[in-house]
Amino acid sequence: MKRKLLFSAFGPVTTVLASVVLGTSPSLVAASASAEGGATRIVFASGSDGSGTVQRSIEEFNASHAGRIQVTWRQMDPSNDVHHRQLLADLAAGEVPQVIASDVVWTAELARHGWVEDLTRRFYGAYDRDAFLGPALQSATWRLRIWGVPWYTDAGVLFYRRDLLAQSGFEAPPRTWDELARVARQVQGDSGIRHGFVFQGAEYEGGTVNAAEYIWGAGGEIMRGELRITSPLRGTVVETDAITIDSEEAAQGLDMARRMIVEGITPAEVATFREQEALDVFLSGNAVFLRSWPYVHALLEGAALPEAAVGVAPLPALSAERAGTSCLGGWNLMVSARADDEEQDAAWELIRYLTSAEQQKRRALEAGLLPVLVTLYEDPEVLARAPVVALARETMSARVRVRPMSPFYPEMSSRIASAFHAVLEGDLTGSQAVERLDVELRDIAVRNR
Repeated sequence: MKRKLLFSAFGPVTTVLASVVLGTSPSLVAASASAEGGATRIVFASGSDGSGTVQRSIEEFNASHAGRIQVTWRQMDPSNDVHHRQLLADLAAGEVPQVIASDVVWTAELARHGWVEDLTRRFYGAYDRDAFLGPALQSATWRLRIWGVPWYTDAGVLFYRRDLLAQSGFEAPPRTWDELARVARQVQGDSGIRHGFVFQGAEYEGGTVNAAEYIWGAGGEIMRGELRITSPLRGTVVETDAITIDSEEAAQGLDMARRMIVEGITPAEVATFREQEALDVFLSGNAVFLRSWPYVHALLEGAALPEAAVGVAPLPALSAERAGTSCLGGWNLMVSARADDEEQDAAWELIRYLTSAEQQKRRALEAGLLPVLVTLYEDPEVLARAPVVALARETMSARVRVRPMSPFYPEMSSRIASAFHAVLEGDLTGSQAVERLDVELRDIAVRNR
């Protein structure tokens, strides 16, 4: 069996050096190096995990597959954008982890370049497609083929100070952005809390996500497909290549985000906020509302805020006639196309283990991450210990949308995040932003056609 090399963003490194360069546990590297000679050794690359759940799962998988499969877990950078650059550097180098955790927006890009295996045949031989949430499975699908298995999913939600709203006489969270502004203003006045609402406005993927939610919540669109094909995945597969962002509705959505800053409800610094900065403000008790992901609920246990003081609700919309829309997040597990047959079989066995109902439930309870299996949204223990799952069930069924499934999405996303940031800074109006984006996104689509 040939010796495997890990790759950093700077090129190949031995497994010993990898423990330093990549932050891999020296004990894990030693365990991999001392595995029985007959074991198939594979590397699993995914984002960092503060809950420790992934580490425990990998250790248990290795123990139960001793002598057959040995997995080394490589923790990628916690920043989505940096993670993506690291992965592309590895792919360009020609040697990559056999199992790749892919953000839901990378599917088309990885598939188009032939970097990941078509898993359609394996998937239908092992899974019931109806067992998965439709949007989660859609995110792993491109051109009617399945390129990954959903691992966990996500959707933007609104966290709020339930206790402070009650003290100011509000019995329910807001349903529109105007209502959120009014409630936040009154609660700020009554309680003296510093900020009304915080979200993510920095120039990165999270900024794109927030921009999309404002645009969709106002009735706008970013892109639409010219080819619509009814599929067995509980819906319609759309090939996205038509730019539709230049609309009054999209402009109104972006203007609403800027208005929150102008009216003193949101701090101007939100234009530089990523998830952690926004979360720090909320958990320190300095904001009434927070737009974030469901994992925040699992962090309340160790925060200064008591869990009972925090509520969670769907994101607002621009008007009461509309429903707020959440951006689908989450990660899918893929198999490297450069892995040999033996490694691909081992990779598939790891994927089957990590996506099992038992492991899905574990991640929901220990890490606060949303499962992709429909049955777990009815599991009494999950609903009792992770109440955010109950809200997510409603969100996933009617309020969630997938970002454009395009091989060129990363380039488009950087333009959207930049324009959104400029709106928050007051450098562009909503109308100017969508006009600029219409030109830039069309140029990207035409250049890559």
